[in-house]
Amino acid sequence: MTSSRIELDDYLGQAFHRMPVAMIVVNPRGEITRLNQLAQTTFGYEASELIGQPVETLIPQRYRAAHPHYRQGFLAETTARPMGLGRDLSGLRKDGSEFPVEIGINPVETGEGPMILSVILDLSERKQAEKRIQDALTQKDLLLREVHHRVKNNLQVIHSLLDLQALKLNDHEVVEVLRDSQNRIRSMSLIHQTLYQSRNFARVDFQRFLDELLPSLTESYRSVAGLVSIAVDAHEVKLPINEAIPCGLIINELVSNALKHGFTQGRGGQITVAVQQHGERTIELSVSNDGHGIPDSLDLEQTATLGLQLVQLLTRQVNGTMEIQRENPTRFTLRFELEGDS
Repeated sequence: MTSSRIELDDYLGQAFHRMPVAMIVVNPRGEITRLNQLAQTTFGYEASELIGQPVETLIPQRYRAAHPHYRQGFLAETTARPMGLGRDLSGLRKDGSEFPVEIGINPVETGEGPMILSVILDLSERKQAEKRIQDALTQKDLLLREVHHRVKNNLQVIHSLLDLQALKLNDHEVVEVLRDSQNRIRSMSLIHQTLYQSRNFARVDFQRFLDELLPSLTESYRSVAGLVSIAVDAHEVKLPINEAIPCGLIINELVSNALKHGFTQGRGGQITVAVQQHGERTIELSVSNDGHGIPDSLDLEQTATLGLQLVQLLTRQVNGTMEIQRENPTRFTLRFELEGDS
């Protein structure tokens, strides 16, 4: 506000009392010379109780000693500005209660000399609203943690039941089918575990997820233990759960398929899993290995293998495309776009 030499009563007039914010006029000595109706209501005083009193009357005791220094600093450089920028300010009501405030201070030249006009906003309702929002977010966070924890635990129970069932069977093919189902369940369970342990429930840290999934997946194929290594590159990629689960299952199927069919008869080598994000939305996921190539006679669109059928189904689920390089090395590459609200 530009300073102007006008009479105080003319400057304030009736509009002073009608302003929808609390306003207090203070002289250079820090004494209250005038306040409007809303200021009286805000602080719980009658005007007659405050006129002539130090403005520190309206400030909590712990801040009073430093306040004259701030006021002198303002008088030395009289430009309109917020008071206590970067600090939480509090007002003190007549009944001793404190409340959060925001204060703007303005220099005013009057016929009675220079004055300071303080505009005071009671932030109580805003702070309460912010607290309600924060409490609601905290409750939502706790609920999400509980949901992911329960889903993870339920999947682990199913995994254990399949394990018990497999121990009672002698049919190797049936046991292998149960093991494959266990691996799929483990993949989904690990995604929920990663979310549960994360501060961000919106997206899955894929590097962390794969670092836990792939070693356990290798252990489930004992015939290649120690012969095949797995390299992972998914740094900085975080996927929404709607895309993370299909991608996790696709990787589970492709790595399992490579371990079962790419490294037979004692052949060793490496499987490489890479997940990259290009721009804001494009995801590229690839699984490659230097084991046996895919036979030319195998039509992936018509395969009877459940794992590869799942890969095709999950690729369609994320509206992606799958490219296949059959040898040197064998590589499956999935590309898809994240949804607009992801």
